[in-house]
Amino acid sequence: MSTDPRTTSDIASQQADVELDDSGDAGYAKTLAPRHISMIAIGGAIGTGLFLGAGGNLAKAGPSLAISYAVAGVFAFFVVRALGELVLHRPSSGSFVSYAREFLGEKGAYIAGWMYVLNWSTTGMADITAVALYVHYWSVFSSVPQWVLALVALAVVLSINLISVRLFGEMEFWFAIIKVAAIVLFLVVGIVLLATQHQIAGQTPGLHMISDNGGWFPRGVLQMIVVLQSVVFAYAAIEMVGVTAGETADPAKVVPRAINSISWRILIFYVGSIVMLVLLLPWTAYSAGESPFVTVFSKLGVPGIGGIMNAVVLTAAMSSLNSGLYSTGRILRSLAAAGSAPAFTGRMSRTQVPYGGILLTATAALIGVALNAWLPGEAFEIVVNIASLGVISTWIMIMVCHALFVRRARAGHAERPAYRLGFSPWIELVTIAFLLFVVVEMGVSGGTVGRWTVLLIVPIAAALTAGWYALRRRA
Repeated sequence: MSTDPRTTSDIASQQADVELDDSGDAGYAKTLAPRHISMIAIGGAIGTGLFLGAGGNLAKAGPSLAISYAVAGVFAFFVVRALGELVLHRPSSGSFVSYAREFLGEKGAYIAGWMYVLNWSTTGMADITAVALYVHYWSVFSSVPQWVLALVALAVVLSINLISVRLFGEMEFWFAIIKVAAIVLFLVVGIVLLATQHQIAGQTPGLHMISDNGGWFPRGVLQMIVVLQSVVFAYAAIEMVGVTAGETADPAKVVPRAINSISWRILIFYVGSIVMLVLLLPWTAYSAGESPFVTVFSKLGVPGIGGIMNAVVLTAAMSSLNSGLYSTGRILRSLAAAGSAPAFTGRMSRTQVPYGGILLTATAALIGVALNAWLPGEAFEIVVNIASLGVISTWIMIMVCHALFVRRARAGHAERPAYRLGFSPWIELVTIAFLLFVVVEMGVSGGTVGRWTVLLIVPIAAALTAGWYALRRRA
């Protein structure tokens, strides 16, 4: 009989206090500088969902879209703040997948990781669709099939991602600068147009553009709620800052600074931009398939200005695709290290790039090329809805992991950093409830595409279950 006086709970507590290492973090070069992380955080807050998706959403909801962005933005900030606390607890390139492994076990990590891969695979489809739509703006490319342009975009960004993480960081740095400069330029030009009452397409901008066209809710409050799933998609990639933490030398200093700046970026770049758009032109002037920013600049009558803005939003779509390939490569490597993904997705190149996972995501994005050939008019809406499921599941997993981490800390088995999300577990519960509401609303009010998207939860769950039983002996 053992004479060890320790109880099972004592041993478990001692094990919980041990600092955990994720084998999926080994082998990465810490080459992302603070400026890269900062601009990647900005880039994650400005993407295809705003530059292209806002046009169709304005056509559906009118000025109330700004309220949708504000509400979803609050919850997006809660999510990234919770992730930031987990990052300071233990930086990992596996990010929330690694935290799911720590707090929920390998099955939790498996679900989190593969839903994230689904998210970015379908987001990649949305991005290459957006690129094709943007390129068709120029008449010289109008005869080129949409699927060909989508394929070229995927090939270009895949090549960039496979070379080195340093090149990825540099590309995202400059992509983000272009996106921020474009939004700032738009806001400055908009303020000048409002101040000078300069006419746009024969109409004078101002508050009357809202009041004379049905007010803030021209299509009713319901439409403001209906667009929430695509608004949530617009905030996808803010969690990228957690993934990059594993490849920077000083995450404790860099990550909180980057996350804290996200709140005002949401206010200015999203809410401010939507308000400016409906002050400059009637909400009925915007449509799906064209960036609302291009719509405004095209109607100013300045030669070439619409084409320049179109080139800018084109880089935004390329940036989003670039980020997706980067992050899923790291997530899949974390899964592969634990046996929850095919072994080849864990392979690293000589330049310390997890090329196996990147290639798998790019292969999945090829479905988007086929979709562009089959349903070019509906391709963007379809993949945005499916990607929203991945975004929502990822955010829910982050909040669950954070709540479990706080519970462990309160039990004395972990120490919370000074940088933290307050009011736990109530903030986590309210955020999860909001995200589940968005899924239900998508099925009830999202039309045919929305209903089919929610119904996809069943085959997705079946595929995840089958995959787990196939891999569980290795995991």
